[in-house]
Amino acid sequence: MKINLKVTSDGFKCAADEDYEKKKTLKRGSVIECTVREYRNYRFHRLYFAMINLSWEYLNESQREFFHENVDAFRKTVEIAAGHYEPVYSVSRQMWLEVPKSIAFDKLDEAGFHDLYERVKTVIFEYFIPQVNRDQYEYELRDF
Repeated sequence: MKINLKVTSDGFKCAADEDYEKKKTLKRGSVIECTVREYRNYRFHRLYFAMINLSWEYLNESQREFFHENVDAFRKTVEIAAGHYEPVYSVSRQMWLEVPKSIAFDKLDEAGFHDLYERVKTVIFEYFIPQVNRDQYEYELRDF
């Protein structure tokens, strides 16, 4: 089990509701092993997914249908288009496929994640929502 914690003046606190739910399953007084790893900016990570979700809201009906009404398929598509992928060979198709790399906290550092954010935003505006005013988009993104 992995639990993300936030360092506070009172000690460690659960970083999110799902972490708190996991913590509740531990027996009081039990001894656990903990590996400490500092994650990249959690708020920026949330902003990334807010950008994906806001972009999804701007897609028209046919675009959403193309992605089978699946925002995660859209996210993976824009990540691949932004160059964040690795080649994987498909035996059944007998061809190389582009599979998005992980964006998990332990797989992508802060600088790499910032770079990915900017490249994904460029792809979104260039290919999916070029008609959207960027200033209005950024303003709406603040609400997430």
